[in-house]
Amino acid sequence: MKSSAKIQVVEPEAAPVDTTASQPAGLTGYKVFNRIVDWITTDRMQLLNITERINEIVKRSGVKEGLVHLQTLHTTSALVLSEWQDALLHDTKTFFETVVDGNRYYRHNDPEFSDCERSNADSHMRGMLMGQTLSLQVRNAAVLLGTWQSILFAEFDGPRSRSVAVQVSGI
Repeated sequence: MKSSAKIQVVEPEAAPVDTTASQPAGLTGYKVFNRIVDWITTDRMQLLNITERINEIVKRSGVKEGLVHLQTLHTTSALVLSEWQDALLHDTKTFFETVVDGNRYYRHNDPEFSDCERSNADSHMRGMLMGQTLSLQVRNAAVLLGTWQSILFAEFDGPRSRSVAVQVSGI
């Protein structure tokens, strides 16, 4: 099932952040390929299916067998494997709201204790629960995923501009 979430992919017009393939000494054919991918989210809490975009990067890398490592560059977001299905997406958002109550008192939101003006302690807590990195296998020039697995970017403090670092390495 498709979700109505809109994704805007923003890539630099000039050369990508780091496109050089490198070969550690003695490893002929070993490549390391890097990209930064940007999204603009539209909601405070939002789940984006980034699977196709990550697979495009893996294909462009020239790596047929290896690893792809993903890292969100924000503490109020997360990366996770899950099924991309509307009812489950709704349940996931409800879970986050239940486990980390955005309406309770947090010192991070209190000017007496913190200089943060966003009042986003709940977003930080949700990000910590889910984690900011994923490492997945690359097989036959594609991300190895199970039948129902998708790569999701979880936004907990939007709407904002967000970046994910992608590194593909292997042969």
